[in-house]
Amino acid sequence: MFQDLRLGLRMILKNSGFSAVVVMTLALGIGANVALFSVVNSVLLNPLPFPQPDQLVTLAQSKPNFDMGAIPYPNFQDLQRENQTFSAMAISRGSGFSLIGAGEAERVSARQVSADFFSVLDLKPVRGRTFSSGEDEPGAGPVVVISAELWQRKFGAAEDIVSRSLTLDDKSYAIIGVIPADFGLFRGTDVYVPIGQWNNPALKRRGAALGLHGIGRLKPGVTIEQAQADLSGVMARLATIYPETNRGNGAKVSSLKERMIGGIGSTLWLLLGAVGFVLLIACVNVSNLLLARSTGRTREFAIRAALGAGRWRLFRQSLIESTLLAVTGGGLGLLLAGWGTTAAVALLPTTLPRASEIRLDSRVLIFALAISLLTGILAGLVPAVRTSRAYLSETLKEGGRGASSARGRAQGVLVAVEMGLALVLLIGAGLMIRSLSALWKVDPGFRPDNVLTFGLSLSPSTRKANPDAIRADLRQLNDQLRATPGVQSVSFTAGGIPLQGADDLVFWIEGQPKPASGSEMNSAWVYRVEPGYLAAMGIELKQGRFFTDQDTEKSQPVVVIDEVFAQKYFGNANPIGRRIHQGDEDVETQEIVGVVRHVKQWSLDADERQTLQAQLYEPFRQFPDDAMPGLAAGVLVFVRYQGAAAPFDSIRRVVQDQNKQNVVSRPQTMNEVIAGSLAPQRFSMILLESFALVALLLASLGLYGVISYLVGRRTHELGIRMALGAQRKDVLRLIVGDGMKMALAGVALGLVAAFVLTRLLAKMLYGVSATDPATFTAIALLLTLVALLACFVPARRATKVNPLVALRYE
Repeated sequence: MFQDLRLGLRMILKNSGFSAVVVMTLALGIGANVALFSVVNSVLLNPLPFPQPDQLVTLAQSKPNFDMGAIPYPNFQDLQRENQTFSAMAISRGSGFSLIGAGEAERVSARQVSADFFSVLDLKPVRGRTFSSGEDEPGAGPVVVISAELWQRKFGAAEDIVSRSLTLDDKSYAIIGVIPADFGLFRGTDVYVPIGQWNNPALKRRGAALGLHGIGRLKPGVTIEQAQADLSGVMARLATIYPETNRGNGAKVSSLKERMIGGIGSTLWLLLGAVGFVLLIACVNVSNLLLARSTGRTREFAIRAALGAGRWRLFRQSLIESTLLAVTGGGLGLLLAGWGTTAAVALLPTTLPRASEIRLDSRVLIFALAISLLTGILAGLVPAVRTSRAYLSETLKEGGRGASSARGRAQGVLVAVEMGLALVLLIGAGLMIRSLSALWKVDPGFRPDNVLTFGLSLSPSTRKANPDAIRADLRQLNDQLRATPGVQSVSFTAGGIPLQGADDLVFWIEGQPKPASGSEMNSAWVYRVEPGYLAAMGIELKQGRFFTDQDTEKSQPVVVIDEVFAQKYFGNANPIGRRIHQGDEDVETQEIVGVVRHVKQWSLDADERQTLQAQLYEPFRQFPDDAMPGLAAGVLVFVRYQGAAAPFDSIRRVVQDQNKQNVVSRPQTMNEVIAGSLAPQRFSMILLESFALVALLLASLGLYGVISYLVGRRTHELGIRMALGAQRKDVLRLIVGDGMKMALAGVALGLVAAFVLTRLLAKMLYGVSATDPATFTAIALLLTLVALLACFVPARRATKVNPLVALRYE
């Protein structure tokens, strides 16, 4: 074996040009597989970076019309107190603050968490400590835990950080700890504060979920099913005690890892399978190269056999050489994978879980070694079998041309296989392109062009003013923004952004029996907007009117509904003038004054499949007095502008001219919002396109190489044909015909395989069938044309063979 290894290395170095082509081909295939496997490994295979990660679960409250929902804080406290299967339980919600006094005022992302949040995860801070139970109570001293990123950015990673403070919304918080930089549960969060100190009366209401979601750590040996049964029992008791708010509600326990991964797992496995096709094509290409090279060594191996080398020894020698080439290619591929992994992370959608954990680790290195060895065996198997057959008398007599027809047939089969594999990838990429194109053409219900949205936080001093003063400041700012050059219309909003997120409310229609509990009421998405919202978003008014400047806190409460709401709850009857009650009995009934077009909220491709679709609009100016400080702390602004670029700098100047401590944050256009919602599909399409293009290149080069090899082997024959009267067009037709037989066989094979395999893409497609005839036909024709070109170049060269030279050949 050692002798074979030495000989293999010598042959690789001796044929450096050939070896370089093989190594680069394999490096491309192996590198692509290793890069994508590193993503799969980090996202799907590696455990979460917490102690005993299998014990971590998510907690949610289920409703009759929701699989998952937020948990009201009093219900969470009862679950925490009465459960028998959890060692710890915590809750959190997303929030934000204006950070003042540490440079320019800015909006920071925050999470309000219960005291046990970090202990549930068993997360150790890099500086200081986390919250204690007493700090999660009303009246406790304000404390904050910050992220390592904020520690570095605002404090230069100062060692005395735990002795400093932060001013958040004009309130000083003592910094007690710093969270590690690799904490990936809530990416982008800057600060963590105790939720028990949140001065919001709704926190104590069982009917107010407020976006609170829980996590928990199971006791050792407890299964998710046991925990589910335990919490369901607690919720059943709460439904008996508090039927008005809890009847019909349940609990949902899920693996934290599964909830983080979501539906991305099947997509990543599918893409890993697709990139495996690229490696198979590379293997086939290398097999063809090794077969062609073995022709030049037939006489060598025949002499070895004549001198006593057994068939197994010849087979082993050939296989060792191919494996050495593959391992070398694997080493280079590993270097390419390091670059490819970085590129893949840059392409990954921002919503991909655990993206910050993607890296090359020991499992990836083992995968790279294993796939290199397997590739070497697969690529070298056919050439090794052919080489080990010692055609002694024929080879020594014919000067090395023995068994050439058998090799030609083997190479033809390999070409057909790689053409088929390439066709499968090309059809998959074609289907993804058509699907994404169809998604871009979906009407979202609004006109996204020239619409800018951003967050606005008024100064802390403004928030302390009385509600009428806050309303006056908001109206003044609205007027100033509308007067900004380039701005056509403006609306302040609360509740969410289409395709990103929104609040829901429960209601019942006046004149119909009141439901017995909030969980049995109807639900709708709610958007709280100003009169300029329809103009800013480009939403069509279907019936009645929209809000006007007269719809204020002092006027009759009104609402506008969308066409889905109208159809679902009123059918063909006229909804204008009807009234609805919100779940809270203290809220005055609201009159329906208009109907607008439905806008996509869940996604462009899945909105119609969701249970909750109905949408309701409330006047922003009819917010009650106690809600005004919260609005001043953070609202969304929609602006429709003229021209090619959004006048964001002018808008920010207007906002800060009113008050230097006003903060504008997270600007994005609605086209960017739509693009973000399509990020997973775009990511899959880009990767499939890349794999398909590489496969097409390898397959066409493989066909070109085989035809060139066969032309070289048939030089003597072509000379005789031309000497006997064959015309150049006859030779061209002969060579191209032989090549196209291989190519068309591959196309036929690929069409059959694609018809079966593309069904795996069905859930990722929109507006196109997984077996779309137009895509299959177009891609088959494209591959056929590429194959024709690959055959034509060597065939044309064959027509220039001089018969006299060819007859003297050998």
